Amino acid sequence: MREKTHRWQTDAMCIHIGLVNNMPDSALEATERQFRALLSEAASAEGIDVCLSLFALPEVPRSDIARCRIDASYSTVGELWNEPLDGLIVTGAEPAARNLTEEPYWAVLARLIDWAERNTHSTVWSCLAAHAAVLRLDAIERRRFESKLFGVFDCTRQIDHLLTAAIPPHIQIPHSRWNDVPSDKLSACNYQVLTRLQNGSVDAFVKQTKSLFVFLQGHPEYDADSLLLEYRRDIRRFLNKQTQRYPSMPHGYFDDDTVSAFTELSAQAVANRCEQCLANFPLQSFNVKRTWRPHAFQLYRNWLRYLFVQKSMSSGKRQKYNVNIGAPAASAGTLFEEVKA
Repeated sequence: MREKTHRWQTDAMCIHIGLVNNMPDSALEATERQFRALLSEAASAEGIDVCLSLFALPEVPRSDIARCRIDASYSTVGELWNEPLDGLIVTGAEPAARNLTEEPYWAVLARLIDWAERNTHSTVWSCLAAHAAVLRLDAIERRRFESKLFGVFDCTRQIDHLLTAAIPPHIQIPHSRWNDVPSDKLSACNYQVLTRLQNGSVDAFVKQTKSLFVFLQGHPEYDADSLLLEYRRDIRRFLNKQTQRYPSMPHGYFDDDTVSAFTELSAQAVANRCEQCLANFPLQSFNVKRTWRPHAFQLYRNWLRYLFVQKSMSSGKRQKYNVNIGAPAASAGTLFEEVKA
């Protein structure tokens, strides 16, 4: 997989993808690495040439260190307006306002949503970006949970779709969010739910506009320790009195020994409320299997295949393409049967 950070010139059949990284400073570099690894692995499996370009919204608040990294490695989102992409990934951001339209970057994000509909074959909207996109497209307001949805959750596939080909009916996906979009509102506006949590909350969903918009409320791109680092950050905020409630442990994530260690830590932290408690944070004893990785890989493999097919058709190079990715022929093979030699 190739990388471009500014203006791009690629061959006709290279899939050009933009990553608009809005994640907090502490996760900025990790997010780059996570998506780069996923796309590289998926592209290699499919034999597709992918070129990745990094973009940033200038309105997202940044530290000086993060701003220097962005200045060195990213293009501003304004460089997109006259340059169509094959695919786009837009990450979430840590919410600062209860209403999305009050976020400092709302105006440019809204413009990006409009632009993506006209200038990509498909766009992936992750977490908060998914909430922003449905608000912009169909005025669907997110709703706040009483407590943070945080951990690794069992999800069930709801329909057969080209993006879920070869993905098992039951999977696990990490989630870290305070908000949700109502399932009934999505259905009323012709969104299709791909996967759903056991509590009824929607995990992934899509809508076909001029572009195929893919909405992920979870984080299939996460590393094994991503939730652990978020949990540590939230504990530090409690100890520094930035928040008043001690954070709940991530659901379905730790083994029994780690749960016991964190239960003891929480008792100490609530009693003493000093940052010294973090010295007992059990990083070394932490052990978790990244059960969601195979599903994340398959999702992005399917997505790259869709982009390849759409680019082939739009360029007039209707090439024969091998669609056997491990799914039954009746479900996966027919998804791309329109592409003929």
